[in-house]
Amino acid sequence: MTSTTGSPGRFACAAASADRAEPLAGTATHVRTWLLLEHSGPWGPTALLDARLPDGLGAELRRRAKQHRAKILLVRRARAARDPERLNVFAARADPVRPWLEHGTVADLRDVLDLDLGALRGGGSTGLDRVDEPLLAVCTNGRHDACCAQFGRPAAMRLDETHPDLAWEVSHIGGDRFAGNLVVLPHGLYYGRVTPDNVDAIADRHLAGELSLDELRGRSAYPNAVQVAEIALLRHLGTAALDAVRLTGRRVEDGVTTARFAAADGEHDVRVATSTPAGSATRLTCQAGRDNPVPQHEVLSIERR
Repeated sequence: MTSTTGSPGRFACAAASADRAEPLAGTATHVRTWLLLEHSGPWGPTALLDARLPDGLGAELRRRAKQHRAKILLVRRARAARDPERLNVFAARADPVRPWLEHGTVADLRDVLDLDLGALRGGGSTGLDRVDEPLLAVCTNGRHDACCAQFGRPAAMRLDETHPDLAWEVSHIGGDRFAGNLVVLPHGLYYGRVTPDNVDAIADRHLAGELSLDELRGRSAYPNAVQVAEIALLRHLGTAALDAVRLTGRRVEDGVTTARFAAADGEHDVRVATSTPAGSATRLTCQAGRDNPVPQHEVLSIERR
């Protein structure tokens, strides 16, 4: 059994989550609009505010993130030194049917303020160039949560060895207790409990058009209950194909989400009950000063229409 402390006397939220066998499914952050900026660090606890960005840039990016319901993060290579004249910028639209990734470089990070996040959110382009290869980003923001560095850094180093053109370290993506955490863009796929032993297989399966269901936290395009429903349906159908099912409708009533998916054999309704039992409260991060309740999802039924 995994120890709940990474070192004597220190609570480790990721190890504690693994010890209580907390499900990964349905824990991805619900977001479709992404902007990632290369910054070699240090990042600090709140990367956009604590990293050494140009004056006022971090605060403005946080404002725009809230305005456009976007995830704006910092990235860096695990090993390679940055070129200060060619800082990489990525924008992604995690659309569940037609996701895409855009890329460009800038010499001054303030230039990212010219990118049109509103257009990206609405299904258009930021003005960067489309790219076909995915971005594989492992959270290593140890100043935000120690587990992100303890569990994420070894996985990031391994991925940098085996997929150097695709691999990046990324600031906090959410879900410290599931570290190491990997997000695959542009699809917005969150993976948890990623290690040096499994990260290659996750990357290779994705490149082959398949999901790694055992480590999959969910697809960020969907609300949490729909993430659970998709994973349950894929297991029910016996497939891990990236595009095996497509959400066609969602209804929420009395705490039960009914998600309708189209698949090769027709449409399926998956019913998922969501509750937050009082007994579920626990420390969600290494720094948490108190317990917080954790939503729980139960698949009630899977019916072919």
